[in-house]
Amino acid sequence: PTPSPEPPPPPAPEVYQVNELAYSVAGDHTGPEILLGGSRGVFWQRSGLSIASTTYAHGVTAPSRSSVAVQLNRPCTRYEAMAGVDDLTLGLGAVRFSVYDGEGARLWRSPVVRGGEPAVPVSVSIEGSRSIRLVVEPSGALGGVALADWAASRISCR
Repeated sequence: PTPSPEPPPPPAPEVYQVNELAYSVAGDHTGPEILLGGSRGVFWQRSGLSIASTTYAHGVTAPSRSSVAVQLNRPCTRYEAMAGVDDLTLGLGAVRFSVYDGEGARLWRSPVVRGGEPAVPVSVSIEGSRSIRLVVEPSGALGGVALADWAASRISCR
């Protein structure tokens, strides 16, 4: 008997950097896009951000009370980032990060992260989600002064 042929490997996921996402009003709706109406607070898509003296090539910076909504527009599997307080805040402030699905269920929550502390890794399954929300909440007396980074922020899709 001849052995059955090996099935082809699944295609590699397509990775979208959150700092490069289009806004939903101007996007083509074929991949992840930032929803302006679903986001709260000003956020900054940037490169070269720093957390606890570690520089990251790209990410999103937001105030300590913010929410960034991302419409996925295709089947996606994972959201990953390094979450921490940006060095621009000079070690001040503390925040907590959360990732929610489009239905409002929390998929991941960080411990309190303080200025000057290393970033915490985020790796959460978003399988079956149509959208995600990246939320930052201040913690403590100086939480409101923090700038929160979702460094190396990326979404993997099929």
